[in-house]
Amino acid sequence: MSLLELKVPPPIVALVLALLMWMTTPSVVGLLQLPHPVSVLCSVVLVCVGLSISFAGVFAFRRAKTTVSPTKASSASSLVVQGVYRYTRNPMYVGFLLTLLAWAVFLENPLAVLWALVFVLYITRFQIIPEERVLASLFGAEYEAYKGRVRRWL
Repeated sequence: MSLLELKVPPPIVALVLALLMWMTTPSVVGLLQLPHPVSVLCSVVLVCVGLSISFAGVFAFRRAKTTVSPTKASSASSLVVQGVYRYTRNPMYVGFLLTLLAWAVFLENPLAVLWALVFVLYITRFQIIPEERVLASLFGAEYEAYKGRVRRWL
């Protein structure tokens, strides 16, 4: 197991990457640039959708009385496959991704989108894959069947 697996909470990863997005100087000015009111509207829509998906995931975990902590996957007491989990195995991470994309749109900086890609790669490698190993050991065939039905991201 890698030193970073299940160690850094995904909200911290998202915040660090959001800061890096803000610090990324747009060198491709004008490329894919939207009028400011349009970029603000698109950002608000993406944030609302992202937060709704994330909160739906949290509420499903709370309803199932299982851990929401991303660093304590081994504390999972049940496999949640209802609600938003019928469409994605990782709605909270999908929500973070949409929020980061909203931030990139708000910043009107196409280069900032690259940091959202870093989020996907980091979370997949150091959070999702280790969680999947833990869930497979806890829930066995039931989890494997769920993996076969529902995609990791979308």
